Amino acid sequence: MFNGILLEATAEASGLAGFLGKYGMIIMIIGLFVLMYFFMIRPSNKEKQRQSAMMNSMEVGDTVLTSSGFYGVVIDIGEEVVIVEFGSNKNCRIPMQKSAITSVEKPEDAEANAKAAEERRKEKEAKEEAKRKKKEEREARKGIK
Repeated sequence: MFNGILLEATAEASGLAGFLGKYGMIIMIIGLFVLMYFFMIRPSNKEKQRQSAMMNSMEVGDTVLTSSGFYGVVIDIGEEVVIVEFGSNKNCRIPMQKSAITSVEKPEDAEANAKAAEERRKEKEAKEEAKRKKKEEREARKGIK
């Protein structure tokens, strides 16, 4: 009699547990693949899309950064090869694969970045000047007291 009651209670409580017991491993494997997609595959695909969009928008005259760390200016663009001029020497033109280019900067973006850098430099100098004046005022007050 007592065993019958325990068996009925166990059967009722194991409804969800029985379902998870049968299909729990499959659910966990599917969850693992979903996590792997969102943490590994999706970011990789986004990076490939960003890289291909950058290569498609590249034009003659753009400043590029190569994977080896050199900055240059695009002189000619082919199907898979780009000719890049390095430095101010007009004879230093090197053909390289498009995949070796890590970033592209448009000339107008370069001008905007230079202006922004100049503004940041001026703001920094103004802050340093204000700090110097405050320090001089404190020293002058100490001398008066």
